[in-house]
Amino acid sequence: MKIAATLALFATPAAAFFGKAPAKVAAPAAPAFSVDTIPGALEPTGLFDPLGFAAKADEATLKRYREAELTHGRVAMLASVGFLVG
Repeated sequence: MKIAATLALFATPAAAFFGKAPAKVAAPAAPAFSVDTIPGALEPTGLFDPLGFAAKADEATLKRYREAELTHGRVAMLASVGFLVG
């Protein structure tokens, strides 16, 4: 065990002497908060938006909706814990 740790310790700095691979040119990234790629949208069903709020929203509005959803969910969780404890 000590030998393996020692070898790993001495082998790690050796990587600093080798050149890095050339950087790849990245394609332009799609907006992270579009209706199709928003986190939480599942593949078979897509985004759950029964009232159609996200259809006309831009990226900043979708981020604001997402932040409000997380905040309301956290407050609801704290309220349920408070109900059970109190």
